[in-house]
Amino acid sequence: MLGLSGESLNLTEYNLDKIKEIFPEVFCEGKIDFDKLRLILGDSIENKEERYEFTWNGKNDAIRIAQTPSTGTLRPDKESSKNWDDTENLYIEGDNLEVLKLLQKSYFGKIKMIYIDPPYNTGKDFVYKDNFRDNIANYKEITNQSTKANPETNGRYHTDWLNMIYPRLKLARNLLREDGVIFISIDDNEIDNLKKLCNEIFGEKNYIGSIVRRRRKSQANLSKNISIVHEYTIIYSKLNDEVLNKVNDNIDINDYKNPDDDSRGPYVTMPCTNKGGAKYSVKTSTGKVIEEEWRFKKETYYKLLKENRIVFPKSGDGKPRYKLFLDEKLKEGIIVNSWWDNISSNQEATVEIKNLFAGHVIFDTPKPIDFIKRIIKIGGENNAIVLDFFSGSSTTAHAVINLNCKNNSNIKYIMVQLPELTNEKSEAYKLGYKNICEIGKERIRRAGDKIVSENKDKEGIEKLDIGFKVFKLDSSNLKSWDSSMENLEENIIEMDTNLKKDRSNEDLLYEILLKSGVELTAKIEKIKVGYNILYNIGEGALLACLDDKITQDVIDEIPKHKSLFMETKVIFKEVGFMSDAAKINAIQNLKQFKIEDVRSV
Repeated sequence: MLGLSGESLNLTEYNLDKIKEIFPEVFCEGKIDFDKLRLILGDSIENKEERYEFTWNGKNDAIRIAQTPSTGTLRPDKESSKNWDDTENLYIEGDNLEVLKLLQKSYFGKIKMIYIDPPYNTGKDFVYKDNFRDNIANYKEITNQSTKANPETNGRYHTDWLNMIYPRLKLARNLLREDGVIFISIDDNEIDNLKKLCNEIFGEKNYIGSIVRRRRKSQANLSKNISIVHEYTIIYSKLNDEVLNKVNDNIDINDYKNPDDDSRGPYVTMPCTNKGGAKYSVKTSTGKVIEEEWRFKKETYYKLLKENRIVFPKSGDGKPRYKLFLDEKLKEGIIVNSWWDNISSNQEATVEIKNLFAGHVIFDTPKPIDFIKRIIKIGGENNAIVLDFFSGSSTTAHAVINLNCKNNSNIKYIMVQLPELTNEKSEAYKLGYKNICEIGKERIRRAGDKIVSENKDKEGIEKLDIGFKVFKLDSSNLKSWDSSMENLEENIIEMDTNLKKDRSNEDLLYEILLKSGVELTAKIEKIKVGYNILYNIGEGALLACLDDKITQDVIDEIPKHKSLFMETKVIFKEVGFMSDAAKINAIQNLKQFKIEDVRSV
């Protein structure tokens, strides 16, 4: 019986397999022959000592830490979740570096859109300090103390920020679908470095553009020389393609009139001329002949004329224009521009969350809901998954619920947030919110209830998903063997079960899902077999019994739930059988039903 790997996806092995698919001839005894690879790639290899590159102190370690698998897990927290059994949304508490590693198997290539608002490196809000050797222990240490890090006096102000963001973006790219897109908000402190870093990770050709948002409506004298009222959101695609949707939320319907009572509704007129277009002559309404370069082919122009879509000036002798109807424009949408000054300001965003919490200021720097909604409109799609791994007060989740209600869509979200401690002097702390995750979860609860209440008469509102499953980052649920002679007797007794004392079979089940590549929102059926429980995940794709004493009745039950569409994987606990003979017998019994993939944890 094979053991289930206790690690997240090994990206080094994955990348080697991909290279082997393309260049099998460069492998010699499992290793890459770089001389042969250079020969095959020819002129594409850079051999000069001086070359264009973006580097900093610690970059190699940042690359390695992204490649190092996680041995941790995500433990379910039903108590702080909402609508656990029905929701398809996730809220994950933990260091996003480890969480992104743990999501690699289950969500590799499945995320349509990522939005993040990472720390802006202002020197006062930077608490992400990674530990190459044991990031789980490091995470527990960070979240149990009020940490303020990365002051400018550190001497490596930009370096520390780059070492933090690089591995997270590297892992995030893996999660994007081929038509996926990432939006990253940032200010002047790191915009230059971030763009260079993203050019390396996503590829310079996959840079789509930058949005400049007016974040402050009024003048602010917060700087010696210039008042900063803007910030940036840079956009990259996974692959170079047209991945953004057109929008219609900034079309001014007041521009559309209907002076001739056209049955097709209000319209604006657009010029028919176009420099470099088709050249021909047309007659005006007074019979004057105009020769020009036109937007349309000649036959198209006369078709529009016949359809009463050509309009001449009142004098009758001017150049013709064509009607563009409002209904058509709304359906077609427009390409977004790079300057957004018609979106709510940060001050208005603070009021939004203040109103949700009965007038209390519990979060200082939320993003406006309409800003995130607009980003999701241009980067997401119905039934897609949106990921935010610096989720803060959960504006992204709030925006998703709002959009789903308005458009009858079913966008899912995954929020990830480090449970940073709130300041003991803050209003949030005094109200009982001891860390940012508590604020984020409560905001989603309140936002969902408010949206349902305000739309109670809307058809289908009962189907709106306002729930979320909470998971918390922790060390593996399984014990590791301590071979020291000092604790030998105690260790032998404890290894009667390999599950840690404070962990449940359900904790272990979700660790199995993560490390088997199954989504955390997969439907799980519990089948009672005597005093044992058989878990059926994905209609027989994965069957697991995690009890310590597995009976023959369980083995007989498993084939009844075998998947009709894919190979069934079966998982038991290593110590779950009465004897080795019982384990061998179980494997042989399952083989009779063509169930070959049987593993242990």
